[in-house]
Amino acid sequence: MNAIEITGLRKAYPDFELAGLDLCLPGGCIMGLIGENGAGKSTTIRLILDMIKPDAGSINLFGRPNSERALKEDIGVVLDEVGFPDCLTAAQANKVLRKAYKNWDEYAFFGYLKKLSIPESKPFGDFKEYSRGMKMKLGIAAALSHNSKLLILDEATSGLDPVVRDEVVELFSDFTRDEEHSVLISSHIVSDLEKLCDYIAFLHQGRLMLCEEKDALLAEYCFARGTAAELDAIDRGSMIGRRDGRYGSEAIIRRAAAPAGLSLSPVSIEELFIFMVKEGGRQ
Repeated sequence: MNAIEITGLRKAYPDFELAGLDLCLPGGCIMGLIGENGAGKSTTIRLILDMIKPDAGSINLFGRPNSERALKEDIGVVLDEVGFPDCLTAAQANKVLRKAYKNWDEYAFFGYLKKLSIPESKPFGDFKEYSRGMKMKLGIAAALSHNSKLLILDEATSGLDPVVRDEVVELFSDFTRDEEHSVLISSHIVSDLEKLCDYIAFLHQGRLMLCEEKDALLAEYCFARGTAAELDAIDRGSMIGRRDGRYGSEAIIRRAAAPAGLSLSPVSIEELFIFMVKEGGRQ
């Protein structure tokens, strides 16, 4: 079963429009939602969570309309602002959350606190004294501790140092070893998503530029380097973007379109996204 199915989703504001979004996240998979600031990532996540209403389109979670209240038990959420009251310690947050979720797992929560080096109680400090990274870690611990089937994470690795980010990425990977578990994660740290995700969705100015399996993308595209004349010979429709310099030219192209003898090298998801944004989408 698909964890998320989005069809024809539209949300318009005076200065921004999310237009005709179609997206599908299969069960047991992790999807990275990539886009520059203002691309529509947070708007999409808030629509999925029924925090705002769409102007058109539909959103189903596990085959049911996302507005169903009972679905909230199955979704773990970490937004850019974690949202715990400033006066709470982590241990006090546990007391609140075990009343909020029917399936709250106190043992798992304190296990995550220990794993992520989060202090449980004073005198170590309450939430308002946490760094941004510590707040995000507490939000992640909570999202993982009520037997959720779907994690929705908006910039959840933001503010974490590289070592902790790696630990968190590993937690998300472990989470999806259960085929009923799925993750949708947005981040501007594209390298994290490249390591973590099965699917990649590119948003740019409210439009979905592509949504494909990560491995298929990396297999389909590559860097081509050569003279300007060599790149001129490549079908423009097979080229994502191009840079010309004093000592040669390079472009991201479909491997199948590469002429024999041209120098090719792998492309990263981050490079692919940057070229696509600069190019304004596929040509």
